[in-house]
Amino acid sequence: MNEFIKSFNPVNQEFIGEVVKTDVNEISKLVEKSKIAQKKWKNLTIDERIDYLVNASSQLIPEINKLAILLSKEMGKDLNRSIGEVSGCAHDVSYKAAEVKEAIQTQVFENYGMKTQMQYNALGVCAVISPWNYPLSMAHWLIIPALVAGNTVILKPSEETPLISQAYVDLFNKILPKDVLQIIHGDEIQGKALVNSDVNLIAFTGSKDAGINIMQNASSKLKRLIMELGGKDPLIVLKDADINKAARFAVASSFENSGQMCTSTERVYVHESIIEVFENLVVEYAKQYKTGSWDEEADIGPIINKKQKNIILEQVEDALNKGAKLLYGKINKDDAFIYPSVITDVKQDMKLFTDETFAAIVSISSFSTNDEAILKANDSEFGLGAVIFGKEDVENIASQLEAGMLGINQGLGSVGDTPWVGSKQSGFGYHGSPDGHRQFTQVKIITQRS
Repeated sequence: MNEFIKSFNPVNQEFIGEVVKTDVNEISKLVEKSKIAQKKWKNLTIDERIDYLVNASSQLIPEINKLAILLSKEMGKDLNRSIGEVSGCAHDVSYKAAEVKEAIQTQVFENYGMKTQMQYNALGVCAVISPWNYPLSMAHWLIIPALVAGNTVILKPSEETPLISQAYVDLFNKILPKDVLQIIHGDEIQGKALVNSDVNLIAFTGSKDAGINIMQNASSKLKRLIMELGGKDPLIVLKDADINKAARFAVASSFENSGQMCTSTERVYVHESIIEVFENLVVEYAKQYKTGSWDEEADIGPIINKKQKNIILEQVEDALNKGAKLLYGKINKDDAFIYPSVITDVKQDMKLFTDETFAAIVSISSFSTNDEAILKANDSEFGLGAVIFGKEDVENIASQLEAGMLGINQGLGSVGDTPWVGSKQSGFGYHGSPDGHRQFTQVKIITQRS
């Protein structure tokens, strides 16, 4: 008898739909199907694989609005952001695939009467385990390079967003050969079974603790890993910063996707000489954000589930009990929302500064010297992103911050084909960029004497 995963609107718990939970005993059989399919898929030319993927992604285009509504209902984000997420997945495959093709083409070296080829060959079966906060994008960014490289993929989406993930796979599979892209549904039990199965690579986006568990379970067979884990990104505002731009960025970055974003700004360090002006500006910007359901033209949507909201409330209560001050917002336990909030006098040992928060909260502290700001910013097990606003000494400070991606007087968006990469416990391996694309391959060196 089948078990089902039911999906509910996080705003009002309205039932949206359901999918069949994958029997853990069937996962090894699905992997075997992927292995069989991969033998044929890898033998296609890379241009043939790209043609399949471009045609498959085009199936999303006439369904963009329908898929976006489903994404908003299931995850809670506003419709414009959902349209952007779906549209990106529908339209980016041709140029993303071209980047992968260029990165993994065979390199040839000749000298001393010898010719050496450096090939980038398919690994086999790739397990993609994706999160709920960007349920299409974060899966898509891993699925496309894996498939272009000649691997087959088994997607295990979050149990919070199974419907939109299933819809994505169903549309792709109208075009792709059988079993090149498969999907399984379930919770951590199915996830662990997939990790323990005979896959060759695990590409995971999620929490640090889950990443550690995956690494432990994958170690017995030394499986390849690409993992983007948690973040606790700092923002440093120097005394010579453009205070207005810094305040606006602090709010926008903290509130984006209702704060449910791995590179959300979660710790704000402001020079003591400008902190009062900065805080007043932050409050004024925060007041401009509207909270509500996806169909109410709101900026801030619901928290994904009650468990996650309780974690946030615990962090806020811990901070307030230890002396932090709520400058703006309200602590509300009665509905699905965390309302836009500004909290100041946050200390390093408070949970708001140590644990991932994932909410629309600007958490602020002060510093007196640049060395103190650097020390505080680096005082975290995470190291995904970091941002600095200021003029003098910004590059020197950036060089000392322990983060994979940094922005100076802007966010983390970069120029060129650069990777999405974290340091410390925010990541293991990375994706994007030529080097990132190559992580979905096995390097083979063939040398021949003439």
